[in-house]
Order: sequence, then structure tokens, then C-alpha cells
Amino acid sequence: MKNDDIFQIAVTDLTAEGEGIAHVDAFALFIKDAVPGDTVECRVMKLKKNYGWAKLLSVVTPSPDRIPADCPVARACGGCQIREMEYQAALQFKQRKIAEDLKRIGGFDAVTEEDEPSAASENAVLVRKTLGMQDPLRYRNKAQVPFGIGKDGRLLTGFYAGRTHDIVEADDCILMPEIFSDVVKAVKRHVQHYKIPVYREETHEGLIRHLLIRKGFSTGELMVTVVVNGDTLPFGEVLAFELKNLATKTGDTRFVSLSVNQNRSFGNAILGPVTKSIYGPAFIADELDGVRFLISPNSFYQVNPVMTEVLYKKALEFATLTGGETVWDLYCGIGTISLFLARRAKKVYGVEVVPQAVEDARRNAAENGFVNTEFFTGKAEEVLPAWREANPSEAVDVIVVDPPRKGCDPECLETMLRISPARIVYVSCDPATLSRDLKILCAGGYRIQAVQPVDMFPGTVHVETVVLIIRQ
Repeated sequence: MKNDDIFQIAVTDLTAEGEGIAHVDAFALFIKDAVPGDTVECRVMKLKKNYGWAKLLSVVTPSPDRIPADCPVARACGGCQIREMEYQAALQFKQRKIAEDLKRIGGFDAVTEEDEPSAASENAVLVRKTLGMQDPLRYRNKAQVPFGIGKDGRLLTGFYAGRTHDIVEADDCILMPEIFSDVVKAVKRHVQHYKIPVYREETHEGLIRHLLIRKGFSTGELMVTVVVNGDTLPFGEVLAFELKNLATKTGDTRFVSLSVNQNRSFGNAILGPVTKSIYGPAFIADELDGVRFLISPNSFYQVNPVMTEVLYKKALEFATLTGGETVWDLYCGIGTISLFLARRAKKVYGVEVVPQAVEDARRNAAENGFVNTEFFTGKAEEVLPAWREANPSEAVDVIVVDPPRKGCDPECLETMLRISPARIVYVSCDPATLSRDLKILCAGGYRIQAVQPVDMFPGTVHVETVVLIIRQ
């Protein structure tokens, strides 16, 4: 086999990144935009010793699970990896993905309902069916839109192509509320009218870098943040007036905040360290299941509010709180899970390394009138043992952990094992690091009681998982 060879080949599976897997004899080819069950024509693009990548040229025979793309830039854009896969099939793929990682990385006997009962041992771990959305469109409450200049000198906005910083031009995204597209167009008009220079990565010149838009789905409050390679946005007050008029016309949106974020860095980080308000406060409010949250541009807040309620209610169910428990929420962020737990726990302690997030968590607790919460700035592996030493008679009944994609720090896992609560609820956005961490926790005296996938990101390969492990 060599580059540019063309094959007609059957696609049998998907990689964790959403690429179709096909085989020529024992040689694996990964094909972007292919769906299991497809027969495709593809061209070999890059070869390694035992595998390679090929470009999809045409679908010869479509899979029963293939659907027409409902987005004109679905293949070019890097946002949705499985846009052309039927939704129920995508939910099953995510369930299998978790089960396979639990097997391959964690060493667990993980099964799904579709597996043969005889194949499971008495210690088998059942991965439940993925909880999905009734309407998996327009679900994002946040968008980050890059600004750039095309080869023809035109102003470009859109989304990055996969694994690049090349902007795929798009006026709309079917994952975002329609008002977001209107905001992008309004800011583009503002930039063009006032001839504001757009940032160029290669020279580090220009002003406008990104546009961050957030909306509270329950409140309708809209926040717009313009990220600049400088201090301020020219004629920002004029833009605020335009955005206010734009939101008023929609009927269900209320524009409350325009701010400028200063990012002079050379790196890939979207937001810089300083945000200044141009109009209104530098935050918006939203509610999840009756709990009110104040969200700033830098706040981590789940992007799918409908499924966030599903996710957090499942975590609350797994925590099995009766009102007398002391709970620790590690990697607590702005306190979203903490406040869900606080309604049924005696006391909830939250730990987070980002000082601004801890301030937000305290503010959110006060906003809701919670007096049974306390938040600490620092690393869980340092804060929790120090608290335990100072309060030796206090129990830790439940630990909830919701780490970033890289999973828990080894020291954090060691701390959880040393504290040894009766239950640990692990909320994960990455099945691979989840499986790695569960292997360590289960080797330390715990066993998996329940595994529940939740589809927070329809159209993509990403999946959230809530796992209950109990002390043996």
C-alpha cells in the first residue's frame, strides 16, 4: 500500500475521534466522515507501519445509520464529528465507547444491554444506555467565534477546521441559538463600518481576535464579550446600543452585558486575564432546576443546560443523600454541582484551584441563600487532608469529583482513598481518563456500582459519564 492508492472498502467501526475504521487485509485505515456500515471509495493519504489515514471520496453504499448532513459545512468544520450518523446510533456508539475504554484501559468486564448475557461475569460492570435529547439542535448556551482575514482580504468568521486554526466560514451553526448568528453578523458590521483591524496570528498585529457569546436559557439574558489584542473596543457603546435593539426584536432574549477581554498573548488561549465591562455587569444569570447561577465570561458552565440538569440530577441520585451527610465537591468550579447537592446534604464543601471560580461559587451560594456550603481555593489533595486533620471527628460521607478532560491528579486520587468515603460520584467528560482513574480507585478498595452516559454534546463524539463507586 502506498499514498494515493484508491480502495472501495467496508467501514466496520468508529475511532474515539469519530473516524470510520476499515481494513485492507489486516491493515487498518481511518476515514473521516465515514459511518459504520458504509461501503466507501477512499484515497490513502498517510501511512504508518500498521495503520493509515484515507480521504473519503464517495459513499458507494450508505450505512442504514447514515443520514444527510443538516449543516452545509459539516465535513469542513471540526465541531461535529458524527453529524451524518443517525442519533440513536450515535447514542449507542457513545455507550460502546465507554464500555470499550473501561475494558481496554480500566481492565473491567464492562458490558451493555446488547451484549450476550453469557459473555458477562458475575463482576461485570453494566454501562447503561446513553441518556439523549428529544431535540438535539440549538442546545449550546455558549459560542466562541474566531475572527480572521481570508486570502482575498475579506473578513472571516466561523469555526476552526479540525486540528487547525483555519477558519471555516459559516454564518450559522445549528448547535447555537439563532440569536448568536445575529450577534456575529452585528459585530462583523461594526468591525467593518469602523474599519477596526482584525488580529493576524502570524504577525500578532490587529485588534479583534474572538467573539464570546453566552445566553441563559432560563432567563433569556445575553452576554457578548469581544476579545481584543489591546485595551478596548472602538465605539463599544455604539455596538451595545445595536445589540440591545437586536435582542429586543427576538422577544425571548434580553441583552444585558457587553464587555471586552484583553488577550495580548501569542498562544492559543481564547480569553486573557482581564475583562472590562462596556455595558451592564460582566455576568449573566441562569437557572438549573430552580438554582440560580451568575456566570462571567471566564466561568466554566456546562454548555447544554437541558442535559446539564439530567447530568446533575443523576449525580445527586447516585450520592444518595438523606440530609445528614457531609459532602466534598472536588474541582467544584463555580459551584454548580455543589449547590445541587446542598439542597439535600447537611454540609457541602467545594474545592477549586481557580480563585475567581471560588469567588463565583461563594456568590452563587449567597444568591440562592445556602448557608450549608463552604468553598476553598487550592488543590484538593492539600485542602481536604488539612481540613480532616483540623476536624478529626467530622465524617466525609460522599466525595463528588468532576475533573477536566485530563482526569484527576494522582495526588487527588490518593487523597480520596485515604479519606475513604462510603461513596464516590465521578462525573467525567473523557472515558479514557475516567477508566484510568477508576482502575486506581477500585484497586484501592472500591467497586463500580453504576455507569450512566449522558449525551451533553449531540453531533460530536464527546460524552459525559456519571459513575457511582462504593467502598467494599
